Amino acid sequence: MTPPPPPSHEAPHELEDEILHDEMLHEYGSSATKVEPGGIERIPEDERHGQAWHLFTTWMSPNLEFATVFVGVIGVLFFGLSFWQCAAAVVLGVGLGSMSHIGLSLWGPRHGLAQMVLSRTGFGYWGNLLPAGLNAVLACVGWFAVNSISGAYALASLTHMSTKLALVIVIAAELVIAFFGHNLIHLFERIAFPFLGTVFVMAAVSTFGHAHLSTPGTGGIPTVGAFLIEMAAAFGYAAGWNPFASDYTRYLPPSQGRRAAVFAGLGIFVSCAVLMIVGAASATIVNTGLAKNGTPTDAFTHTMPGWLSALTLLAISIGAVSANVLNIYSGAMSALALGIKVGYAFRRGLVAILAGVVGGFVAFTYLNDPNAYENWLLIIAYWLGPWLAVVFVDRFLRRATDDRTVTAIAEDPAYVNWAGPIAMLVGMVLSIWLFSNQQNYVGPVPKANGSWGDVTFLVGFLVSGILYAGLFTVLRPRTEVTSA
Repeated sequence: MTPPPPPSHEAPHELEDEILHDEMLHEYGSSATKVEPGGIERIPEDERHGQAWHLFTTWMSPNLEFATVFVGVIGVLFFGLSFWQCAAAVVLGVGLGSMSHIGLSLWGPRHGLAQMVLSRTGFGYWGNLLPAGLNAVLACVGWFAVNSISGAYALASLTHMSTKLALVIVIAAELVIAFFGHNLIHLFERIAFPFLGTVFVMAAVSTFGHAHLSTPGTGGIPTVGAFLIEMAAAFGYAAGWNPFASDYTRYLPPSQGRRAAVFAGLGIFVSCAVLMIVGAASATIVNTGLAKNGTPTDAFTHTMPGWLSALTLLAISIGAVSANVLNIYSGAMSALALGIKVGYAFRRGLVAILAGVVGGFVAFTYLNDPNAYENWLLIIAYWLGPWLAVVFVDRFLRRATDDRTVTAIAEDPAYVNWAGPIAMLVGMVLSIWLFSNQQNYVGPVPKANGSWGDVTFLVGFLVSGILYAGLFTVLRPRTEVTSA
């Protein structure tokens, strides 16, 4: 017997939407050929479906693409690390990002809610506009543009078509899959995985066959500092998926939550760590002039046999689509968490299309700027550290609160908790101001000592976490359900 839903604080027309959503959701079921209805509404337990192991391919396929490879490339080519130093930084950074992803993935089956809706317990209904807004912009615009560009580069190199036409094709494929939603996305990732996995294994074998793994680092940046910058980039890339985590587990029965979370974390760790290490190896053999002046995908594949180069370029294009259907889908979830209201039946799908179109314009703008990769990958963790600190400390402080109460609080438009946005903003401002180490801005700490590298994400996490715990005690946000 399915338990009754938590007390609702919604207006009458929103209750009508909820009833309509449940009816349409029942028709949607596990079909991959129907458009997922509604938006960010809770998934009732009697409509849950899927298998825990699906989360492994859901998170493997999106990372089997070039942006993942490039995180390893920049560690050797731009930061001057040796292969082994870069590999160690990658494993540490990806490991941290994968562990946090496991924790967040657990919440989907427990609550049936998207990640940025659950974020409201730490930020309040309106205070959550800060992280939800950032995630909507960064996923739908930033990550979407970066991945679409890499896919377009690869498709253009493979077919000799113009990069603009290739970009249109890549974006069109992404929009169609994201519009259909949850079930088709999971199916697409499962279908794509055998091809992507096989091709990138062969590409890895070819790359390591030509690599010079014992080549020392160039030491352009103090080694400790370069190591920390690379670790931050690897963490930022893996943890960049964290705000999406429960979006893809919320349809699962609660009984599969733990296994699904482990599969999700393993999918991210294996795919990111392996391909970043392959990227580091490729940077020991790549033609430096081609890497810095040509397209990054050409630099990665130019030493491979022709047939393998073609397959790898095709895999890079498909991998970009695999990554971006998640970016558009979850970016749309975040946009809806801002309170955006559009036509009900295809609310999520319409927002996904709009987000993809906006991201597409940005992709066209930076299509001829390969350096956008490096700049983007290095700053993504700046907001993630403070946000993760708030949501994890908040969950720890609510450890005695039952799941149904947490669910009701997250769905309550009257819920207020200014401790979260205050802690996150302070953590971001202080950490970026003092510790950022980027091309366009270097904070006073790394400017005084380059060995500090870039520990912005770590400082932001610590400052925001400690501050939130203190503010939670002072402001006392609600920890129980009030009457409707």
